[in-house]
Amino acid sequence: MTGPAEKKQLLHLVFGGELKSLGSTEFRDLAALDIVGIYPDYASAHAAWRAKAQSTVDNADTRYFIVHLHRLLDPESASPGKD
Repeated sequence: MTGPAEKKQLLHLVFGGELKSLGSTEFRDLAALDIVGIYPDYASAHAAWRAKAQSTVDNADTRYFIVHLHRLLDPESASPGKD
């Protein structure tokens, strides 16, 4: 139960890995995916994404992504542009 002062959870997943090619989102090795974590809001997910992306800047084939899990869990309440 959430009280009036609590923000609604808007879960976000941060993950990444090495891509097969720069122009795709297909990963070279699914077993080697880096699951960074699940975060309660976009701001904390973005901070984690930025840290991981910056730590892999020397490998051009490595990419990290943010997935809006809350939109997958409740697609009817998700509206574009809102997190």
